[in-house]
Amino acid sequence: MIESQWMNLKNCISRLIHNCKNLRELNQIHSHVIVSPNLSPNDRSFLVSRLIFYLCTISDSTASLPYANKIFKFVTHPSVFVYNAMIRANATKIKDPNSRESLFLYKEMLGSGLAPDCITLPFVVKECSNRFDGLMGRAIHAHAVGFGYEVDVYVQNALISLYSECGVLEDAMKVFDEMPHRDVVSWNSMIVGCLRGGELDTALGLFREMKERKNIITWNSVITGLVQGGRAKDALDIFHEMQTLADEKGNTVGPDKVTVASALSACASLGAVDQGKWVHSYLERSGLKCDMVIGTALVDMYGKCGCIETALEVFYGMPVKDVLAWTAMISVLALHGYGDKAFEVLTEMEEAEVRPNAVTFVGLLSACAHSGLVQKGRWCFYKMKNCHFIEPQAQHYACMIDILGRAGLFAEAEELIRSMPMRPDVYVWGALLGACQLHGNVELGEKVARYLIDSEPNNHAFYIVLCDLYGKCGRFDDRKRIRGLMEEQGVRKSVPGSSMIEVDGVVYEFSVKGSSEMMPLAALESVLMALSNEMKIETVISSGIIE
Repeated sequence: MIESQWMNLKNCISRLIHNCKNLRELNQIHSHVIVSPNLSPNDRSFLVSRLIFYLCTISDSTASLPYANKIFKFVTHPSVFVYNAMIRANATKIKDPNSRESLFLYKEMLGSGLAPDCITLPFVVKECSNRFDGLMGRAIHAHAVGFGYEVDVYVQNALISLYSECGVLEDAMKVFDEMPHRDVVSWNSMIVGCLRGGELDTALGLFREMKERKNIITWNSVITGLVQGGRAKDALDIFHEMQTLADEKGNTVGPDKVTVASALSACASLGAVDQGKWVHSYLERSGLKCDMVIGTALVDMYGKCGCIETALEVFYGMPVKDVLAWTAMISVLALHGYGDKAFEVLTEMEEAEVRPNAVTFVGLLSACAHSGLVQKGRWCFYKMKNCHFIEPQAQHYACMIDILGRAGLFAEAEELIRSMPMRPDVYVWGALLGACQLHGNVELGEKVARYLIDSEPNNHAFYIVLCDLYGKCGRFDDRKRIRGLMEEQGVRKSVPGSSMIEVDGVVYEFSVKGSSEMMPLAALESVLMALSNEMKIETVISSGIIE
C-alpha cells in the first residue's frame, strides 16, 4: 500500500515537472523533491534526473543551465541519461567558442566507468564543430569506432558537419560515402559542407543525386549557397524548379520566407527586375507575410535594379524598420548618386530612434563619393566617430579616400592614410590609385601602383591602371615595358568580362567568348553594326547635312 502511494507520488511529481511553465514553479517542485519524506532514494534520484532533463532540453530560460549545473553538482552517481542531458545543454546553449564544458563532462563520464551511447557522441562532436576543433573531433571519431557507433546515422551526420566546419571536405565526403544508410540530414549536411567549401558543382551534383525527399532546408541551402557563391542565375533556376514542383500536389515543399529572400538577393545580383517583380508577386499570391527580412530584400532588389521609386515605396510601406532596412535604403540611394536623399533618410532614421551602425556609415560615405559631397563626407566621418562612437574601419577610410581623391584633394588623402590606426589595405590604396587615374596624377599613381603590384603581383587590374596612366602622359615605352612584364610573369585576366541582359524575364549572360544561351557572336556584331549605322544616319540628318 505504502509502495503504491510512493509510486503515485513519484508519477504525480514527474507530470508536474513535465507540465511546468516557469523556473519559479520548478523551484517549488525541486524543494518538495528534496524535503519530501514520502520519496524513496531511487524515486528522488529519478525525479532529480527529470528536473535536470527539463532544465537542459525543455526550458528556454537563460537561467536554466546554471540551475541545472547546481543540481548536477549534488548528484553522486549520474547516469548516462543525466550526462547526456548536461552534455547536450552545454553543447547547444553556450555560445562561447572557448567553452569546453561538454568535453569536460564527457571526460568525467568516461572516468566514472560509463560508456557513451548514440545520443552522447553526436553532441560531443557538435561541441568540437562549434569550436572548429578538428583534432579533438578526430579523437571522438575514434571513440565512436571503439564503442561500435561508426555506422550510427546520427553519429555519422555529426561527423560530416564536423569535418565540413573544419574545412576538411574530403574527410566529410569519406564519412558520407561509407554510410550504409543515409537520411535527409546526411544529404543536407554534405550539401551545406560543399557549398561552404566553395564546391558548388559538387553540391549541385549531390542535390540532383539525392534520393530522399528534399525538405525546405535542402532547397534553401542550395539556393542561398549559390547566391553567396556568385551563381545567382543558377539559384534562380533552382527557385523556379522548386516553385514548379510545389504546384504538383504533394510532390515537395513550397518556398518559405528564407527562399523568397534568397531569390530576391539573386535578382538583385543579376539586375533582373522582371524576375524580381515576379518573386514579389509570388510572395503576395502565396500569402507569406512580408516581414522585415523580406522587406529589406525587396528594397535591396528594386534599388540595385534601378527602380528607386519602387524601393522607396516598399521601404516606407514597412510598418517596422530595423537598422538593416534603413541601411539598405541608404546604400541603394548611395549606389545611384542620391547623396542628399540618403542624408534625409539618415535624419528620419535618427528621428525613429534607430542607431546607425558601421555599415550604415559605409553607405553614407559612398553616397558622398558618388555625389561629390566632400564637406558632408568630412562631417559624416567625424559624426561616426565622435557622436556615434563607431571606430572607423578600413572600408570607411577607403570611402573617405575615394571622396577626397575624386575631388583631387591628394594631399589630404595622403595625410588621412598616414593617420590610419591600422595598416591600409588594398581597397584604400586602390581608391587612391583610381583617383590618380581619374585626374592623371602620374607621379603619385605610379608610386601607388608599384606598391600594389608588389603586394599582389598576380592582380592584373593594377598593371592595367598603370599602363593607362603611362598612356595618358605619353610614356609609351613605360607602358610597353609594363605590358611586357605582365606577359613575362603570366599575369592575365583569369575570368573574361561578361554582361547580363534580361529579355522577357529571362536572364542571358554573354562575354567576349560569346554565349551558349544567345545567338552567335557574329550575329550580335551584325545587329550592333546595323544599329551603329542607323545612329550615324540619324546624326547626319539631325545636323542638316541631308535635307
